Amino acid sequence: MTKSKILVVDDDPKLSSLLAVILARVGGYDVIQENRSFAALATARQYRPDVILLDVDMPGKDGGMVSAEIKSDPNLAGVPVVFVTSLVSAAEAGNRGGEQYLSKPVDPKLLLDTVRSLCQRFKREPQVA
Repeated sequence: MTKSKILVVDDDPKLSSLLAVILARVGGYDVIQENRSFAALATARQYRPDVILLDVDMPGKDGGMVSAEIKSDPNLAGVPVVFVTSLVSAAEAGNRGGEQYLSKPVDPKLLLDTVRSLCQRFKREPQVA
């Protein structure tokens, strides 16, 4: 059984590590972290994730630019992207304008529920035996 793969892109290594631990240890996902926005597209191409968690406010390229690059790549265009940001409150998070948002600090249960839902919706969640 193959685990669903999650790519966490955030310029804060502590936060990306925390998200990775939650997703891997509690959720059972295969997780990779990328802390450099300019390397996010290459990492996504190599890793081929099932879901991408993407910070909005990063140096170099912001999350919107990275998301646009991902969506313009034919091999990654269908991968769900969830923006993880402190620019929206928990009350403002969710689906906004066709984009999925989680607010920082991220609620672990909401994080896991969101990723699980996306993996199931896009048929990327392995069936538990």
